[in-house]
Amino acid sequence: MARGAKPTKNPIETDQFYKSKVVTRVVNRLMLGGEKSVATKIIYGVLEKISEDKKEATTKLEEAVKNLMPSQEVRSRRVGGATYQVPVPLRHDRSEALAIRWLVEAARAKKGKPMAQRLFEEVTLAAKKEGVAYKKKEDTLRMADANKAFAHFKW
Repeated sequence: MARGAKPTKNPIETDQFYKSKVVTRVVNRLMLGGEKSVATKIIYGVLEKISEDKKEATTKLEEAVKNLMPSQEVRSRRVGGATYQVPVPLRHDRSEALAIRWLVEAARAKKGKPMAQRLFEEVTLAAKKEGVAYKKKEDTLRMADANKAFAHFKW
């Protein structure tokens, strides 16, 4: 690859059963040690619990992810020996990746129940704008808002 060339992004395939890219991204985030079939079984179990209707289940999951998507985040930027937390706007795919990561991490942090149950609870809480993952989003936005004085450093 030539210097300065932008790397090409691999396109995300839609899920075969639910026809949704969000489901595929959640499966890939949930997967541990390359065991995709296990991750797929878990997410399908969650979607089955949400609703019998495939369309409604994916809509609910996508709504939960949309509620978790931040519009801004802070990036560290070093200027003249000092490090500033500079708020930067996010592209859609980065925002969605963060939302899915927070959703899965929040479900993993809960203990004592099967993963499908924990993920189901976190998705339903996120759809209602509640829960650990939603709090993470709120904290991120609060941090970006608190540091907007340093926004002029983002060049």
